[in-house]
Amino acid sequence: MKILITGAAGFIGYHLAGALFAKGAEVVGLDNLNSYYDVTLKYGRLRQLGIEEGRITSSPVKSSFYPAFRFVRMDIADKSALFTLFAEEKFDTICHLAAQAGVRYSLENPDAYIESNITGFINILEACRQYPVSHLIYASSSSVYGLNTKVPYTESDQTDAPASLYAATKKADELLCHAYSHLFKIPATGVRFFTVYGPWGRPDMAPFLFMKAILEEKPIQVFNNGAMQRDFTYIDDVVAGLEKIIFAAPPTGDLPCRVYNIGHSSPVQLMDFIRTIEEVTGKTAVKNFREMQPGDVLTTYADTTSLEKDYGYKPSISIQEGIRNFYQWYLEENPLG
Repeated sequence: MKILITGAAGFIGYHLAGALFAKGAEVVGLDNLNSYYDVTLKYGRLRQLGIEEGRITSSPVKSSFYPAFRFVRMDIADKSALFTLFAEEKFDTICHLAAQAGVRYSLENPDAYIESNITGFINILEACRQYPVSHLIYASSSSVYGLNTKVPYTESDQTDAPASLYAATKKADELLCHAYSHLFKIPATGVRFFTVYGPWGRPDMAPFLFMKAILEEKPIQVFNNGAMQRDFTYIDDVVAGLEKIIFAAPPTGDLPCRVYNIGHSSPVQLMDFIRTIEEVTGKTAVKNFREMQPGDVLTTYADTTSLEKDYGYKPSISIQEGIRNFYQWYLEENPLG
């Protein structure tokens, strides 16, 4: 099986790449290595995969460690380059994880979200149409549930009230994929991720921000005075869920298109999350309580019944174990210092 992972230098993409070639798949990783957050972390992830910064080009280069992995620097908004890659490589499966992430950043730079999350995704769909693949798996987000107040979130819930531009682009991706799957019979599975965290995680997300500030004895920003909860999901559980989808038969029928939640299905109060970091690190957080931020939601809570029923998915990493693992990585391997 030959698999393309877009966003391979990203948090989830990096972990997924390692898991897939360890299972015997041939993996090509793609990433534009943009500077939305410190690229030192992205290059650090790639080094773990045997891709040194000085060897990266616009053509796939082989890993120094893993014969089954290659990496190419490419932007999914570059349709011509993307089509050439698809024509040359003849992929079986696409794991499309590349996107412009972040809710608050979308308030400042909306163009980046349209270019990557809409134009880039259309290019992926068109490439799958022109150079057929067995299965397209793509990243959606829990943010599509937006202002929905019913919890836990199930895949059949209404998702037509986004609270941010980022959420709107992710919902648009689901709709675009539905249309392409209907019109061109592209087998496709969307996965709605719920607050993924763990080693090599994104430095703009709460787990990393809180860990860094608490260890440096600097204030953390606690929004909505801490009255929020998130379905924090450890990276290994996310990768395990993705693997089950990737190695199973793709959707079939008149509309071979599905969407699943991937979460821990046990939301944690923000203040409890902070207390867990305090317990693990042995330090007390200095808290700055602030109002709710534009684009934020009060709760995320995944109902993962469908993924469990269809693929046997069952998350197993508790928040305490996950934070301990993240803390050890932060102390021993974090390239940002």
